Amino acid sequence: MAKWGQGDPRWIVEEREDGTNVNNWHWTERDATSWSKGKLRELLVGIAVENEAGCCEISELKQVEGEASCSSRKGKLIFFYEWNIKLGWKGVSKSGVKHKGLIEIPNLSEENEIDDTEVNVSKKKGDGNILKDLMKTTGTAKVREALGDYLKALKTEFTMGMILPTKAMATQELTVKRKLSETTLQIQASSPVALGVRIPTVALHMTELFDTAIEQLYRIFTVKDLTNKKIVMKWRCRNWPEEHYAIVALNFVPTLGQTELQLDCKGVPVCEEENMKFCWQKQHFEEIQGLLQLITLNG
Repeated sequence: MAKWGQGDPRWIVEEREDGTNVNNWHWTERDATSWSKGKLRELLVGIAVENEAGCCEISELKQVEGEASCSSRKGKLIFFYEWNIKLGWKGVSKSGVKHKGLIEIPNLSEENEIDDTEVNVSKKKGDGNILKDLMKTTGTAKVREALGDYLKALKTEFTMGMILPTKAMATQELTVKRKLSETTLQIQASSPVALGVRIPTVALHMTELFDTAIEQLYRIFTVKDLTNKKIVMKWRCRNWPEEHYAIVALNFVPTLGQTELQLDCKGVPVCEEENMKFCWQKQHFEEIQGLLQLITLNG
């Protein structure tokens, strides 16, 4: 029998002040059924397609039967979903003839890849199938794209907070936030500019794509609530003239399961833009990417 305080480290569970699901070890489950129905309606209803024959639109979600859930065990997320979906579509041909029909998705589940998911298009009785063909080709592709967006949202947006941060994750996140909160950057300068001299400046633009939801990326930069998807701040490097600051604007743009961070900076002294880009890329963007990878591995 092991002595008190000398247990096998492989069996020692990390302590958490809140005492909740230590090390994400215990089984937890969250029902995603209601959330999923709302998300499917949001993504599917309103899909529109058009060609030289006419235009069509998914006008209503007639039926969505099934369930979805997400479980967490030993820091791993397990997803279950099974849906039978019926959609109503309508269209108008270039000649003014109106058409109506159905789109049926009998088995959206984790057993099938999105590209293999069955999508059946039918049309009510009437002349011509030209708009039905439009929905079977371009319409079906857009429906599958929306289903893919649902699954990405289920695995990112819905699961926020299910994997609690461990000490390793918290330490790295604090390191990143500390670097982001510093008002100066560590840049070695060959010849600092003297005070009292008008400095010519330039603007720079950078973009970086992060595999995370917009809310999570936003919280890495600030504790404030996500409101206008933009952060504006004053920024300077140590080698810049005193009292000279650039204005940095960070725009958070949600994409398909990811977030694009757009950085626009005005007032960067000439010849310093490459150093500025290097510091943001190496000291911030890459640090954040590493943090997100750690979160994913723990998830």
